[in-house]
Amino acid sequence: MSRLAEFRALEAQIAEEMARLESMKEDKKLQVEIDFERKLISLMAAYDKNLRDIIMILDPHVGRSSAKSDEGKGNRKARAVKIYEHPDTKERIETKGGNHKTLKVWKEEHGSEMVESWRIQ
Repeated sequence: MSRLAEFRALEAQIAEEMARLESMKEDKKLQVEIDFERKLISLMAAYDKNLRDIIMILDPHVGRSSAKSDEGKGNRKARAVKIYEHPDTKERIETKGGNHKTLKVWKEEHGSEMVESWRIQ
């Protein structure tokens, strides 16, 4: 696209957007919202409140639900250590999960039920 064609396309796009803007300025619902925003901002300034304060006044559960979810993240019960001992080699494995390399090898060779019977703790 030539620079002149690009310029004219952009100019047409700006004209469309300006027409939309003018039609929105005449919208009564938009005027009501703008008036409400101005009044709300002046009230917040008069009472030294911010948007969070207003939200907590109108819906106090909003702030608390997110705080509870943050608290619950670290409250998960720690996994218990599982100890397995191979009866022939007397090799011991201590793990908190089933993703241990040697434990997987044992389960492939001897079967999951057999290896679980080797569990000491």
